[in-house]
Amino acid sequence: MSTQFRASYYQHNGSSITTAPSLHSCSSFIISKLPDHPLSGNKRSLVLGTSLSFNSNKETTSVIRRRKRKNFEHGIVASSSNVAAPIWESWKPQKGSSNPSLSDILWPSAGAFAAMAILGKMDQILAPKGFSITIAPLGAVCAVLFATPSTPAARKYNVFMSQIGCAAIGVLAFSIFGPGWLARSAGLAASIAFMIYARAPHPPAASLPILFIDGVKLHSLNFWYALFPGAAGCIILCLIQEIVCYLKDNVKF
Repeated sequence: MSTQFRASYYQHNGSSITTAPSLHSCSSFIISKLPDHPLSGNKRSLVLGTSLSFNSNKETTSVIRRRKRKNFEHGIVASSSNVAAPIWESWKPQKGSSNPSLSDILWPSAGAFAAMAILGKMDQILAPKGFSITIAPLGAVCAVLFATPSTPAARKYNVFMSQIGCAAIGVLAFSIFGPGWLARSAGLAASIAFMIYARAPHPPAASLPILFIDGVKLHSLNFWYALFPGAAGCIILCLIQEIVCYLKDNVKF
């Protein structure tokens, strides 16, 4: 909507009043009449600039207010429509999502296969020492990194912050409460609180405290459990994820 400016000019002899319909015509009109005005040149320029600046600022402020009011009303309508959405909508596939291509299916699956194969080979090397790097939460990490690489849970900060923090919380909960339901409950609750506080949501890490509390073989690691096997395994998975993302973007089927 174009802004209309109404400007009136009173001649020196107090005769007729002339109206300009727009800012451009108003400026031309006032400038053409200024030589007849009794004010000096500098004062005429000051009056003209102040008048136009005042009118422009006033109109701009009103336009901003109308836009804010309009956006606020639209926001209320959108919120009410979200509340009124059927409860079963979350049980359906996301609207607007296209069918995945063969590359979108093949490369993440191949990445998960390669990740578990590499971790399994490392298990054979570590077996004489009584250690194993393959744990169940790393399977969930593979699903996050390879299937949904653009989600917040797949960010490297989220992965390592949550893996290290939640594993340490599991060791601390076991040290305080010992084995049992209280340690599992406290460890899980503290892990979720930690991920929210650190702004590092990574769902697979929430299982690390329970895994440590119930895994007798892991108790000998003590606080080394914060780095191994969870965080150490994630280093390998993140390297494989970079290869998978490159292949998805450049090798299509």
